[in-house]
Amino acid sequence: MKKYILPVIPVFLLMSCSKIEEKIDQTVQKTTETVQQKAQQAVEETVKKTVSESLNSLTNSQDVKFNQVFPDAGKPVVSEETGKKFKFPNGSEGYLFKYKSDIALLLPFLEKQSTSDENRSDKTARKIDGQSIIDKISFVSKFLPENTFDTNFLEDIENDKNIEYYKLKRFPNNSTIIYNPKNQTIIQYVEVNK
Repeated sequence: MKKYILPVIPVFLLMSCSKIEEKIDQTVQKTTETVQQKAQQAVEETVKKTVSESLNSLTNSQDVKFNQVFPDAGKPVVSEETGKKFKFPNGSEGYLFKYKSDIALLLPFLEKQSTSDENRSDKTARKIDGQSIIDKISFVSKFLPENTFDTNFLEDIENDKNIEYYKLKRFPNNSTIIYNPKNQTIIQYVEVNK
C-alpha cells in the first residue's frame, strides 16, 4: 500500500500548490483592480473639485464701474459701459470692460493714469497684432461652461479687418484694448499685476 500512496502524495501536493497559486493570483488581481478603481475615483473627484473651484472663481465675478479702476476726475470718457471684476484660481485679479468711447480721447486718458512704478510702465499705448488676443480668448472660451460670457464678438473681430488692438501697461494695470472704429465699441481687458 505504501507503494501506491507514496507516488500519489506528490501528485496531490502538486495539485494543491497549483490551486494555492491560482488562488493567490486571483487575490492579487482582485486587489490590484480594487486599488486602481479607488485611485481612479480619487483622481476624478480631485479633478472635479479643482475644475469646479476654478470655474466658480471665474463665474463668481462682480460688477464694477470703469471709473472705479480708472478715476476720471469728473469728466466721463466712456459711455454705455459694463464691467466685471474677477479672480483667477491663482489669485490674480482682472477686469473686463465693454463700452463706447473715442479712441483719440481714451488712449491719452489711460496713458495719464497714475502708476505705482514708472520704470515698469509704458508712456504710450502701442498698436499690436490682434491674432494672439483672438487665439487666447478662443482658447479660454473652450474651457468655460456655456453662457459664462458671450463669444459672439469673437466672430466679429476675427472677420473685421478694421478692428484695432492696443496694449498699455501702467503698473499694476496691464490693459489690452480691442477697438471697433465703426461703432466706437471698446472691449478692454485689464490684468492686475502684483
